[in-house]
Amino acid sequence: MRRRRPGRAGLLLLTGGLIFCLAGAWIPVKAELAQILLALAWRESLDLGRPVRPWPWADIRPVARLRVPRLGRDMIVLSGQSGAALAFGPGMHEQGAGPGGQGTCILAGHRDTSFRFLRRLRRGDLVLLDDGRGRRWRYRVESTTVRRAEDLWFSRGPGAGLALVTCYPFDALRPGTRHRFVVLCRLDPATFRHRPARPERVR
Repeated sequence: MRRRRPGRAGLLLLTGGLIFCLAGAWIPVKAELAQILLALAWRESLDLGRPVRPWPWADIRPVARLRVPRLGRDMIVLSGQSGAALAFGPGMHEQGAGPGGQGTCILAGHRDTSFRFLRRLRRGDLVLLDDGRGRRWRYRVESTTVRRAEDLWFSRGPGAGLALVTCYPFDALRPGTRHRFVVLCRLDPATFRHRPARPERVR
């Protein structure tokens, strides 16, 4: 019995399925490539003493490095909180304090990608934040809370704090939720005894 060759409709379906599969595979590849380029740009920024674009047409720049040793999290923090910045990692709010500065340094990220780990943070966890001058600031998690977006505000001093912010709930199906999950951290006095002699390589 002769096998029937697929008709035009079948070929179109097959081609469409193949395109969707390739597109789906390209997304994680692109994300992984972006992280490599961001890590290289971060190293170059430290060497030159100024933020460097990760790729020529980028409107974002690496400004810090965030790590949570207990959870094995290690990521580059980008300038601003635009959609372009948050698509590749957490962003630093321009109106907040800088790392280690008086007031609150504010970092925001997406709940389903870069800041999904926030739900696993516990009081006392160590959070490391390296700035563009190669200095390492050590923070300790003080609390986690949920706030309405319109009620979200942070202190500008005195004292140095860090706020990690993402949308809430974590398993929401729709974007643009009305609540935020906030992790509040305080500067650890041990910061000043643990500044790296030279920048470490980003894994």
